[in-house]
Amino acid sequence: MKIIAIGRNYAAHAKELNNPIPGSPVIFLKPDTAILKDNKPFYLPDFSSDIHYELEVVLKVCKEGKHISEKFASNYYEELGLGIDFTARDIQNIHKEKGLPWELAKAFDNSAAISNFVPKSGISDIYDLDFVLQINGQIRQSGNTRNILFSFEKIISFVSQYITLKKGDLIFTGTPEGVGRIHQGDKLEAWLAGQQLLNFDIK
Repeated sequence: MKIIAIGRNYAAHAKELNNPIPGSPVIFLKPDTAILKDNKPFYLPDFSSDIHYELEVVLKVCKEGKHISEKFASNYYEELGLGIDFTARDIQNIHKEKGLPWELAKAFDNSAAISNFVPKSGISDIYDLDFVLQINGQIRQSGNTRNILFSFEKIISFVSQYITLKKGDLIFTGTPEGVGRIHQGDKLEAWLAGQQLLNFDIK
């Protein structure tokens, strides 16, 4: 499986990092070795002094597809969850300045914390879905899927024109504003539609 991540899908987040609002989805990939699951702790790597959290709604692809029409794209995911795209912001900024790819800042081991997944069928409106991140009991990010620039169906259709989607692939759909640095000893907790799905420590 692979992890497909969407950058700058919330306008306020793009603005907080002084990035332009994109006209089409911004795509990057993480390998399967980036996955951190079962609420295991995240260990700060020694190659960065500025690791940021980015809370995102994650789609789990349920069947293979390519060149998917947007009107049929909702058939390609049945479950949603939460993920944290850990980002080495210091490395990313250097690479952005030089026009280089982001992989060293985004694709390192355990950089994609993922929750358990919940059925889409149990959600009344996937485009009015609240998700919240607390660190040490304080809200740091609070988003709603009504604010995404590119819908889940648009993302699936767009990506599938270039990359075949396979069952089990994960799509990180973008983060709202409020990203920031994590520190050793932090406790991260996250909720999707009021249900806690993430609860783990930074070590």
